[in-house]
Amino acid sequence: MNLSLTILKSIVLATSIFWLVIISEDFEASMFYLILLSIIPISLCCTIVILSTIAPFFWFKKNSRTNKDIFKKYFPFYAIVSFGLCSYGIYESKFGAYLISFFASAFFTTLQTWVLLVNHNKQKRHITTSTKYIQTTKPEDNI
Repeated sequence: MNLSLTILKSIVLATSIFWLVIISEDFEASMFYLILLSIIPISLCCTIVILSTIAPFFWFKKNSRTNKDIFKKYFPFYAIVSFGLCSYGIYESKFGAYLISFFASAFFTTLQTWVLLVNHNKQKRHITTSTKYIQTTKPEDNI
């Protein structure tokens, strides 16, 4: 599990979703500096949430369970709880644009992080199995 790459992808996704929702409301040229500055708190939030709520499911797995098994067992409950919490946060915020974008980016980023963590090992396994079938030949053999 390449956690640092997954966190980096999640930071890019969360920043994109957050600012796309806000820019759709109103955009000013002076917001460009806010976009760059917002990467710091978004990266802190993503890192803390991934390390405290998603990664432990994969760290504390038993040897007999694969990442796909963990995904199938815990992801639906995680999605339901995170949807409920984000919906409640949006309702309590009186539907403010900044808080809607925060909760929407948090919800979609956490769900995508689960998928990234499960598919990372699948891609790695595919690469290693495909390299087993590459035959090495000497240049003299082809003559």
